[in-house]
Amino acid sequence: MTFVVTDNCIKCKYTDCVEVCPVDCFYEGPNFLVIHPDECIDCALCEPECPAVAIFSEDEVPQGMDSFIKLNAELAEIWPNITEKKDPLPDAAEWDGQKNKLPHLER
Repeated sequence: MTFVVTDNCIKCKYTDCVEVCPVDCFYEGPNFLVIHPDECIDCALCEPECPAVAIFSEDEVPQGMDSFIKLNAELAEIWPNITEKKDPLPDAAEWDGQKNKLPHLER
């Protein structure tokens, strides 16, 4: 089992989760983070740290967001690893909580 970053991270990219990850399984894109499913040890430390409530256990991904399981795996293979907390995107507060942000994902 792994954890999955979902829709609400897009255009927010809070990195509080990165700071607590004991295995450094987060990968960073321009406006989104993903978790590498083969590296995640299912420790659950990241989930409560996400201010955007965008991280879920793979078996608890909200209905309609199943595509994020595959998306995390795909992007973790091409994006660079992130191991330290950074500032969120400048307009993160404006985007936090908006629905259907997948069209805004930058690869």
